[in-house]
Amino acid sequence: MVQQSKLHPRNRHNKGYDFTKLIKAVPELKAFTQKNPKGQTTINFQDDRAVRLLNRALLNAYYGVQFWDIPDGYLCPPIPGRVDYIHYLADLLAEENQGNIPRGKAIKVLDIGTGANLVYPLIGQSEYGWQFSGCDIDPISIKSAQQISRANRLKIDLKHQKNRNNILKGIIGPKDFFHLTMCNPPFHASAKEAQKGTMRKWKNLGKGRSSKLNFGGQKAELWCPGGELKFITNMIEESRDFADQCSWFTTLVSKKDNLRPLKMALKKAKVTDFKVVDMAQGQKISRFLAWRFKPNAID
Repeated sequence: MVQQSKLHPRNRHNKGYDFTKLIKAVPELKAFTQKNPKGQTTINFQDDRAVRLLNRALLNAYYGVQFWDIPDGYLCPPIPGRVDYIHYLADLLAEENQGNIPRGKAIKVLDIGTGANLVYPLIGQSEYGWQFSGCDIDPISIKSAQQISRANRLKIDLKHQKNRNNILKGIIGPKDFFHLTMCNPPFHASAKEAQKGTMRKWKNLGKGRSSKLNFGGQKAELWCPGGELKFITNMIEESRDFADQCSWFTTLVSKKDNLRPLKMALKKAKVTDFKVVDMAQGQKISRFLAWRFKPNAID
């Protein structure tokens, strides 16, 4: 059992990875396990195949996902942190539902940049039964997400964002309404910056130089012009046009220093309310930003 800490209280991975259970779900994972210096079972997180099998086992053992795979080189996200985002969003909705988490298909969620892995919709539907839609600018990601959705007999509306200058426009239709939008935006401003970030991570972990991007990832998943700050600023600006069609707009914010300019952007957009919700996984602190233009009770 590899211990983790400070995950959301409802996070199924609070006690670490139960490799006995995971190997039972995906027997192929056993060949990629090893012992760490403390004698605990783990995997080599530099090995793409090991990380992919770990994710497949986690999704199967805990969330009932019978089929999950992604194209080579695409982002293979760490599941526990993704699960935390879902649970904290549930808490956000519960605040205006007399403390009760709303469940079922009546709750509509839009995953912006759902990626080839479709992880957020898979977890959110399993944990709370919410109805998800997803979008992405990469056609291969959409094709992969559709394959995962069909193989698991899920009804997830997936749209290709054809205009790279838009985020919400062209995705949210005139008759659509969402209780939540969620997003894990591209962090870096360029491919070169993304590569430097990965090399710095591996150096800090004592792994030496590596040409691989951490957990994989394509251009649209890891970087965009202006990086995270520009992307979220654009999202805030666009959200004004859909103020009546979403209860809460939310996005992860990886860099704490970006919060100050983002709060200024929210003030400029004349939002009614916003929150910064902190999350943690081990020593890593993350957060998401949530904003809205008018209070909406859960119907």
